[in-house]
Amino acid sequence: ILPIYILTQKDYNKGSTAQGLFVDFARNLPNASTYKLCAVLFEIGNHVAVHDCSNMYFQKEYCQKSLLGCWEMLRKLVYTGGICIMGRFTLPRDLYHGTGSLETLKTLTGKKAIVVVGGGSMKRFGFLDRAEQYLKEAGMEVQLFEGVEPDPSVETVMKGAEAMRAFEPDWIVAMGGGSPIDAAKAMWAFYEYPEISFEDLITPFSFPELRQKAKFAAIPTTSGTATEVTAFSVITNYQTGVKYPLADFNITPDVAIVDPDLVAGLPVKQVAYTGMDALTHAIEAYVSTLNGPFTDPLALQAIEMVLDYLPGSYKCDMVAREQMHYAQCLAGMAFSNALLGIVHSMAHKTGAAFSTGHIPHGCANAIYLPYVIKYNAKDAVAAKRYAEIARRMGLAGTSEQALINSLVEKIDEFNVRLNIPKTLKDFGINEEEFKEKVDKIAELAVGDACTGSNPRAIDPAAMAKLLTCTYYGTEVDF
Repeated sequence: ILPIYILTQKDYNKGSTAQGLFVDFARNLPNASTYKLCAVLFEIGNHVAVHDCSNMYFQKEYCQKSLLGCWEMLRKLVYTGGICIMGRFTLPRDLYHGTGSLETLKTLTGKKAIVVVGGGSMKRFGFLDRAEQYLKEAGMEVQLFEGVEPDPSVETVMKGAEAMRAFEPDWIVAMGGGSPIDAAKAMWAFYEYPEISFEDLITPFSFPELRQKAKFAAIPTTSGTATEVTAFSVITNYQTGVKYPLADFNITPDVAIVDPDLVAGLPVKQVAYTGMDALTHAIEAYVSTLNGPFTDPLALQAIEMVLDYLPGSYKCDMVAREQMHYAQCLAGMAFSNALLGIVHSMAHKTGAAFSTGHIPHGCANAIYLPYVIKYNAKDAVAAKRYAEIARRMGLAGTSEQALINSLVEKIDEFNVRLNIPKTLKDFGINEEEFKEKVDKIAELAVGDACTGSNPRAIDPAAMAKLLTCTYYGTEVDF
């Protein structure tokens, strides 16, 4: 009979994982063929789980041979409701929405505000000048940090943090697509804690306590990433070609301003990619191992709205575009608290991996989503959740498998309508380079922060097979 096993936040911050520590624990057990597990208590990020395992047994030999042995048993218990989880649901304190809501910047109180933006679109359309004027009307001195690139780099983050330390703002206002807001979140940490390193922040839920010097307002100008309401940021290390998702409730913005005026001029390709990103967020949140009663309604409503309004938004219907702006925000509320899955793991690790060209994040998600649904649906609980989505959306099917097929077909149909390729090969990734890199990419994707909440476990070999399916368009039969 085993004692209670504990994984603490301290272990996690040191770079340990629950899976790794549990397997190490199993390796050190005295010799015996079978062990009885009496209880498990583990804490990961902001989730605490406990389970009475008095009727559960596991084989030591299986644990030693496979990382998926004992850990997978416990993981399934979480997913099927066998473990009671004490969760956390976090959103920005204030969310302002509707046409003209950008003017809310006038109500912020402080002395200095730095505005972090990307390219010139907000300046060309006059929104940047308007935001700057509103902040000045609030009595603040304003400084701009411009030129954040798509998929922001570690170098840009460090430059922005240095500018913040020189200016000493008490408000950070990030305005743009996912990239400027994501970059500003990371800058915020380095502004308040200059001594930390980027490596310190890679471990999920390891950020120091923020808001020591500044608060954060986020204003999205695309309809997909929802980073204005999430605890996440994605920063790219271009030296290695790897995207790092940073995760901590500390970086959930204090204020979100969701103004549809700012997305009226979006190029249709961006509408397509960001819209499919939003759909992926909502679907992955609904089937995540950490789904729950607070996130499920948000995820389902977001899916329904994307299916209803994305085609119209793509055709420049401004009513539909406004609704898409709200749909992506709802999806963000869901996934920020329920987390994501391996569609995002794959997108994070392939986005900047190939010399033939960067794969836009939303485009990568759209390509991978149908294949991942087929992979995950071989898990009974995940299959039930996918079928629930299809049933709620009114898709055809009298059996669970038929409903899942209809969901996959609907996503494929959307990709065709939005001119998104079906495979990585169609996107233009070089075949020889893909073959050369796929095993390493698979290893990195399995280690991505999003993999842990995927409903079906995956190892590097299976991930490589799945990526190969997405390259050639072959059936997922494993």
